[in-house]
Amino acid sequence: MVSGKTPPTAARDALEVILAGGDDRGDRLTHVERLAARPGKTSPWPDWTPPEVRTAFAARGVASPWSHQVVAAEHAWAGRHVVLATGTASGKSLAFQLPGLARVLAARKRNGRPGATVLYLSPTKALAQDQLASLSSLDVPRLAACTHDGDSPREQRDWARDHAEWLLTNPDMLHHSMLPGHARWSRFLSQLQLVVVDECHHYRGVFGAHVALVLRRLRRLAAHYGASPTFVLASATVADPAVSAGRLTGLTVEPVTEDGSARGQVSLGLWEPPFTTYAGENGAPVRRAATAEVADLLADLVADGVRTLAFVRSRRGAETVALTAGRLLDEAVPGLSREVAAYRGGYLPEDRRELEAALRAGRLRGVAATNALELGIDVAGLDAVLMAGFPGTRAAMWQQVGRAGRRGTDAVAVLVARDDPLDTYLVTHPEALVGAPVEATVFDPGNPHVVGPHLCCAAAELPLREEDLPLFGPSSREGVDALTAAGLLRRRATAWFWTDRSRPTDLADLRSTGGRAVDLVEAGTGRVVGTVDASSSHGTVHQGAVYLHQGDTYLVRSLDLEDRVAVIERDDPGYTTSAREVTDIEILEEMTAAGAADGWTAGRLAFGTVQVTHQVVAFLKRRVPSGEVIAEEPLDLPERTLETRAVWWTVPAARLEDAGLDVKDLPGSAHAAEHASIGLLPLFATCDRWDIGGVSTALHPDTGMLTVFVYDGHAGGAGFAERGFHAAREWLTATRETIASCTCESGCPSCVQSPKCGNGNHPLDKAGAVRLLDVLLG
Repeated sequence: MVSGKTPPTAARDALEVILAGGDDRGDRLTHVERLAARPGKTSPWPDWTPPEVRTAFAARGVASPWSHQVVAAEHAWAGRHVVLATGTASGKSLAFQLPGLARVLAARKRNGRPGATVLYLSPTKALAQDQLASLSSLDVPRLAACTHDGDSPREQRDWARDHAEWLLTNPDMLHHSMLPGHARWSRFLSQLQLVVVDECHHYRGVFGAHVALVLRRLRRLAAHYGASPTFVLASATVADPAVSAGRLTGLTVEPVTEDGSARGQVSLGLWEPPFTTYAGENGAPVRRAATAEVADLLADLVADGVRTLAFVRSRRGAETVALTAGRLLDEAVPGLSREVAAYRGGYLPEDRRELEAALRAGRLRGVAATNALELGIDVAGLDAVLMAGFPGTRAAMWQQVGRAGRRGTDAVAVLVARDDPLDTYLVTHPEALVGAPVEATVFDPGNPHVVGPHLCCAAAELPLREEDLPLFGPSSREGVDALTAAGLLRRRATAWFWTDRSRPTDLADLRSTGGRAVDLVEAGTGRVVGTVDASSSHGTVHQGAVYLHQGDTYLVRSLDLEDRVAVIERDDPGYTTSAREVTDIEILEEMTAAGAADGWTAGRLAFGTVQVTHQVVAFLKRRVPSGEVIAEEPLDLPERTLETRAVWWTVPAARLEDAGLDVKDLPGSAHAAEHASIGLLPLFATCDRWDIGGVSTALHPDTGMLTVFVYDGHAGGAGFAERGFHAAREWLTATRETIASCTCESGCPSCVQSPKCGNGNHPLDKAGAVRLLDVLLG
C-alpha cells in the first residue's frame, strides 16, 4: 500500500517508511544490522603525479587521495602487479587512473608523441561506458580514450587500433577480436604499459577459468611485441585477493586491503515474506514472491521521496517489479509512475545511457534492475537498495548494498528472501552475512576442458613453443600432446601449429558450459534469438516446452538434436514446463577423502572425478502462477554423459540403524538432504544452484552405502564441488540448520524442495534428512 508521508529527512528513515506500509511488516523484518560510519584517511599525492592530472582530480573535488589509492598507485607505478580490494565506492578507479595517465603522459613527453597504452577490462559494457565518462570528465589534454565492444561502430574500432591510448573493452572482445587479430593491434600491444582488470571477483567458475587463459594469451602476445605490462586488479568483494588475482593472471600480485575512504552509516534489513494460502508441489506451503514484496516496498519508498534501486535476478522480474510499482504509485498519485523504470540487459545502448543519466540526475527516483547495475557504475545520491532474493554470494550482496550512499551519506538496504533454502537460512542467521568474509573466488584455470581450446587459440595466434607451455599451466604439455594426437595441432621442429584454416576462437567460448548448445530459431522469421545448453536439466528444450527468453515467452514447436536447432514460437499458454530426468553417477577416481581421523566419526567424505549420465524422460506442465502440476508428457531423448568433479558423503548401514533411521525412509531422507545441500553450497562457493547438480541413493554400487553426491555441472569441473569438500563441516551444518528451522510441516521450497528436481520432488523426508545429517555430523 503506497503511503503519502512527507519525504524522509535521512536515508535511514527509509526503514520507517517501509514499516509504516503495513501492520504485519514488523514480523517480516527478521533483523536490522547497522554498520557504523567511518572517517576517511588521506595521503599526499605521489611525487610522480603529473601536474595536469592533479589539477584534473582537484577540479573533480579530490583535494587529496585516500590512503589506499596512493598505496595501490605506487605499486603500479613501480611495475608491481597489484590487486586493490577495498569497499564499494572507495574510489578504486583513481588508483589505476593515476598511474595509467602518468604513464601515458610520460611517454608523450619522452617521445614527443603517443607511446604508451592502457587496456581496461570490465565484465559489462555499462561499466566500461561509466569508466570512459570518468576519464572524459578529467579533461586530460588529447587523451585518446574509447570503448571497443559490441556497441562500437566499425569506424571507432578502426580508429582504436590506430590511435587509442586508453582502450576500454571486455574479455569477450579480447578473445574474439583483439587476440586473433593481434597483427592489426601490434601498435597498441607493443606500447602496452598497464592492464586493468576491474571487478575481478566476477570471473569465477568456468567463465573465470576461460578469462584466466585469455589473460595468459594476452601476456604472451604482448611479450611477442616487446611489452611487459603491469596488471592492476580491483574488486570491492574478493576473498584472498592475492591468491585470487594470482590465479587469474598467473602472476605474483601485491594485495592492498586497508580501506582509507570515508563511509556513512549503512542499515541492512533482512526480510522474510509470509506464507500465502496457495499450495505448491505436493501440497507444500508457498511464501509470497520476493518480487511482489519488493514492488510494494519500491512504491512506498518512491512515494516518500527515497531514491531507491531494486535488484531483481531476472530480466522479466525487473520489468514486472517496475510495472507493479508504477501501477501502485499511479493509484496513489496519478502520473507518479513516470519516476520508476526498469533497467536490464538487452536494451539498446542509447536506452541504457538515457536511463543511467536519468538515474544520476535524479529524474528517476526508483529503478528495478538486474545485476547490470550491480558493478561499479557510479550512481550518486541513492538512499536505499532493495534486493529481491540473495544475489548468490555475499560478494555480490555487498556490491549491491554499496550502490546506495556512494558519497559518504547514510544508506539503507533490505534483503527480501526468496522461497528457497539459502535465502531462508540467511534471513534467520544474520551472522552468516554480517561479519562473515566474502566467498573465495572459485575457478580452475587448469581444467583440461578449458586449457585445450585455449592452446588451440594460442597456436592459431602464434605457433606454440616449448617455452610457452609453462604459461598455460602444468597440464599444458599433456594438452598439446593430446591435441596433436587428435590432429588439431601439428608438431614441427620448434613449435606446434594450428592445423585448421578457420579461426578456433569458438572452441574456447568464454561463456560455454561445455554442454550441448542448441540454437533457438524463431518460426517464420528464421531469426536465431538465443542459444541454450541442452545438456542441463533447466536448459532442456523439447517439443511442447515453454521457454523464457529476454522477458518473452516461447513455445518450442520442434527439436532437431542432430542439427542442434529448436524452432520456437511466441506464445503464452498459461503454464510453464520442467524436465523430469533419470540420473546415474559413477565414481571414476577418488582424489582425496576425510574420515574418522578428520572428525567424521560416523561417515566419510570424498572428492574426485565422476561420470554423470542423464536422460530426460518426461516434462511436467505447471499452471501459472500456482505451480500446480496439470500434466506429464513422456519424452524419448538420448542419454547424455558428463565427466566432472564431485564431493560425496557416505554413512554405513550400522550407523543409520543406531540412529533409528528405517530403511524405507532412507531414499527420502537422502534426497531431502541432497536438495538442501545444493541450495546451501552457494554460501560457501561462488556458484549458483543451477551450476551444480546432485544424486542421492540409499545404496550406491560403488560405495556399498547410502551416498549423497553434489557435482559440478560443467565438464571437467569448475571448482565448486572441491570448495564444498574443504568447507564440508560448515556447509552441511548450515544445511541441517536450514531444514530444522523451517516452520513448514513436511518440506517446502524454503527447505528441501528444489525447482530443478528431475523426480518431481518425490520422495522427500524432511525429518529424516535432519536425523541423517545429525548422524553424519556427529
